[in-house]
Amino acid sequence: MKTGIIVVGASLGGLKALLSVLGGLPPDFAAPILVVQHRGPGPDGSLVGLLQDRTRLAVVEAEDKSAIAAGTVYIAPADYHLLVEAPGALALSTDAPVRSARPSIDVLFETAAEAYRSALLGVLLTGASADGAAGLARVKALGGRAMVQDPATAECATMPLAAMAATTVDYVVPLESIGAYLVSLVQGSRA
Repeated sequence: MKTGIIVVGASLGGLKALLSVLGGLPPDFAAPILVVQHRGPGPDGSLVGLLQDRTRLAVVEAEDKSAIAAGTVYIAPADYHLLVEAPGALALSTDAPVRSARPSIDVLFETAAEAYRSALLGVLLTGASADGAAGLARVKALGGRAMVQDPATAECATMPLAAMAATTVDYVVPLESIGAYLVSLVQGSRA
């Protein structure tokens, strides 16, 4: 089964993890990647810049009602939920925080699961909360696949462990191998 779109969630230690994952992707990586990284509510364009410095893919802050393009990394803006409105379309929301987080990983994963079903891969990285566990379970329930960072390689193992307790995870991958693993899943060389 080929992966058509990837959603990624991270919290404590997430910047280091995202730099590792995105740095391992080639410039012709076809799948769009939607990212929620927990951070404070103030405007901060430095996350996009830091990530752009480490990848050859385009990294942009997600905008309301924008189309999803292949080979692009979309970062949830600070203090906004990032949602998939329909296949190929993003939306932003200022609805109440979920699990004390806005943006919420669960919100992104659940809306992406509804839109993309079996074409979706949910990836949960390091973090100190359970945000993302219910969303990853929804990804699995609707036919998508679930990957978590190997807790032994996570700065904080709470988030990957919560996901592993909430659903059957397809792939538990050490941080340094996630980029290569994503390439193989998108190219269809790994089931």
